[in-house]
This record gives sequence, structure tokens and C-alpha cells, in this order.
Amino acid sequence: MRIISALLIGMIFGIGIAISGLANPAKVLNFFDVAGSWDPSLILVMGGALITTAIGYRLVFGSTLRPLLDTDFKVPLNTVVDRRLVFGSATFGIGWGISGFCPGGAIPALGFGYSETLLFVGAMIVGIILAPVANSMILKPARA
Repeated sequence: MRIISALLIGMIFGIGIAISGLANPAKVLNFFDVAGSWDPSLILVMGGALITTAIGYRLVFGSTLRPLLDTDFKVPLNTVVDRRLVFGSATFGIGWGISGFCPGGAIPALGFGYSETLLFVGAMIVGIILAPVANSMILKPARA
């Protein structure tokens, strides 16, 4: 049942990403191009997601003690803003700004069959594999 629900949720997410335009790198890049051909329509997508999430969190965390298909909620417990968070966020933002893809939009975009999407997802997988190496280099204590 957990696998089926994850599949259905993933399909709904992917359809939403495709309908909203987040799977189209040109639309995303135009959203970032404030001084040029700016397309503010993604603000509505992001705002809708924020409102839906806020309502969902209130309903879910306010009404149940545990999720239906798991033993507990998987929420981040770390609230510290450190070098690792800042470096990862900057890397994510730079990659999104250069390519027009974020991981959430790239996976559903694979269904469109464009070679650029496959290249991005391949680079993303390499980045996931190399991230622990980069973390160990960044977080390595300085020698005295």
C-alpha cells in the first residue's frame, strides 16, 4: 500500500509540475529574467503550493498522532543555518538558474524525451554521488 500511495502521489506531483510549466526550462528561465522577458506566472504556482502546504500541515499535524502508512512523520529536525546548508542552497539555485530545471521539474520532464532533460538528470545523479565528497572537503577542519 505504501508503494502504491507513493506512486499515485508522485504521479499527481508530476502532472502538476507539467501543467504548471515547471517542466519547461524556458518558462523557468523567463521567470528568473526580471530585467528581460520576465514571466511572473510561476509566482502563482509557488504561491498556490505554499498555501496548500500551510493548510496541509495544519490539518495533518493538528489532527493525527502519526501518519496512516508509516510510524512517524519525517520532518527535518535540524534548524541550524550552517555552511553546508548555505553551500547546498547556493549550488541548487545556481544550477536551477543555469539550466532552468530543478529536480522536481526535471524528473517529470523526462517524459517529454528531450536530450537536455536527460543530460540534466544525469548531471544531477553525478552531483548526488559526489555530494558526500564535497561535504567532507567543505566541512574538513582547518589545520593549525
